[in-house]
Amino acid sequence: MVISTISETKKVLENHRSTGKTIGFVPTMGALHQGHISLVNRAVNENDTVIVSLFVNPTQFNDKSDLKNYPRTPESDIKLLKESGVHYIFMPSEQEIYPEKDTRVFDFGLLDKVMEGEHRPGHFNGVAQVVSRLFDIVEPHRAYFGQKDFQQLAIIRYLVKQLKLKIEIIACPILRESDGLAMSSRNLLLEPDKRKSAPIIYKTLSEARNKVNELSVKDLIYWVIANINKDPNLAVEYFSLVDSETLQPISNWEDSSSVIGCIAVKAGNVRLIDNTFYK
Repeated sequence: MVISTISETKKVLENHRSTGKTIGFVPTMGALHQGHISLVNRAVNENDTVIVSLFVNPTQFNDKSDLKNYPRTPESDIKLLKESGVHYIFMPSEQEIYPEKDTRVFDFGLLDKVMEGEHRPGHFNGVAQVVSRLFDIVEPHRAYFGQKDFQQLAIIRYLVKQLKLKIEIIACPILRESDGLAMSSRNLLLEPDKRKSAPIIYKTLSEARNKVNELSVKDLIYWVIANINKDPNLAVEYFSLVDSETLQPISNWEDSSSVIGCIAVKAGNVRLIDNTFYK
């Protein structure tokens, strides 16, 4: 069932909630791929009722041409979701979500001052605006997010804590194409030569794991960037080795017991992100 209004969404979900049914929620921007469907499948397995939102949120795009070019495939999205056993699809208009300009500014401490937050000013504030709005509309028991957007996951967990929401945030593993490229809606925008080069990103991140014992943090960062930049189709925007809880950069391997490497790479006009654990 496809719903486009907040009032109807609240009404149908309240009927489920009042009979003690659990509600699982997967917020998406559409252009769905198997990575999204893995989140949906988990939600279907773990909840009585599942709702998926399809909404390209304008407030999280710091680059307006990126918003304009973002892939939109509503017909195939709806078909995929129905085949996956989703009960409700929430497809609101921008006017429905933002009847007036959302001027809320969130404080995430240091979480949004690094990596994506540093390179995409205002991005996470926009994410928090839409996610908090959707959580208010859906009031799910559980919400599902992919680990590819690792920093976003940390921000959302912080948001839930900050707003004292009783929502369990479920992190789902990255799904990859057969050549290792992390599944992403943006992969649809890659030119053939850039698509061919893109798997080098994860290949390099994986190879770097074998160098942890022989290279310093600084040297490993240098090695990863240099290795990817050797390909003329790819340009690293950043590669950071950070503590997986605080997201703050480490200087030495001893600085943290759980280290994740996060990367953003431009492949032509398309920006790809990925991550992997090093410790």
